[in-house]
Amino acid sequence: MYICSMRCSIPLLRDLCYIHAPSGHEQPIKDFLISYIQTHSSAWKTKPLIISGKDFQDNIVLVFGQPRTAIFCHMDSVGFSVSYQNQLLQIGGSVSENGMRISGADSNGSITCSILIDAEHGMLKADSQRLIELGTTLVYEPHWREYEDYIECSSLDNRLGVWVALQLAETLSDGIIVFSTWEEHGGGSVGYLAKFIYDNYQIKQALICDITWVTEGVAHGKGVVISIRDRYIPRKSYIKRIIDLAQKSGVIFQLEVEDTGSSDGGYLQHAPYPIDWCFVGAPESNMHSPHEKVHKNDILQMIDLYKYLMKEM
Repeated sequence: MYICSMRCSIPLLRDLCYIHAPSGHEQPIKDFLISYIQTHSSAWKTKPLIISGKDFQDNIVLVFGQPRTAIFCHMDSVGFSVSYQNQLLQIGGSVSENGMRISGADSNGSITCSILIDAEHGMLKADSQRLIELGTTLVYEPHWREYEDYIECSSLDNRLGVWVALQLAETLSDGIIVFSTWEEHGGGSVGYLAKFIYDNYQIKQALICDITWVTEGVAHGKGVVISIRDRYIPRKSYIKRIIDLAQKSGVIFQLEVEDTGSSDGGYLQHAPYPIDWCFVGAPESNMHSPHEKVHKNDILQMIDLYKYLMKEM
């Protein structure tokens, strides 16, 4: 039912979901991506310029050919920080239920434990047999599940977006892919990344490669989502242009209008550069939980629409 190229690259998506990289701790996924890109990019249609290093913190910018459009794709996930006496502080909008399994590591070794909700004191705790080092980050213990029509795992937001961007990179002639950080917990990198691509490549249009929610108006299996608005409102003439192109592409898509949620698009809108943006991504259920779930056909439509947009814009 699904194209061979997706079947063959699914192990990469699984590997991405298993990388421990919540907001603020993105170095593990940055290192993975740099290694992957250096290993595979010689076989891509256009070998990109890789921009990274200390001046870009844990972010990565890939420049292909003569870019006109930038794709922003955040690498981080939600999770938890360990505070005093194994208390847990949320990183991003992570869901917390008694017994949820979380994992990580400190200098004393690996950690696998459960979330304990202390209702009496109004706090979350790590139900660990030992005291976890202060500041340790924990994420949902990954559990990959693949069905005929669905993929389910923690951290699909936004490792699926990262995976889609890597699929696009194989055939992209002209464009920029920005792998950004901190998106789940207040942002902070998009402003200076926007400055870099605007000053150096005169980029004025962007697409946000991320994952959105299944809601009363957005369903599994109905195609990739083009967001007209969320908490932030992008410029309508630009959104109309994206929708017009989507209609010409033949790709199955659905429209989203919400008043909550945000993405790198919101941070881009706050940056002092005239860069239009539009969120384009597959919908998932069980957001920010160990059971994030996405329909495979929505993933395929997402890839096809990005390929079309990056060619036509």
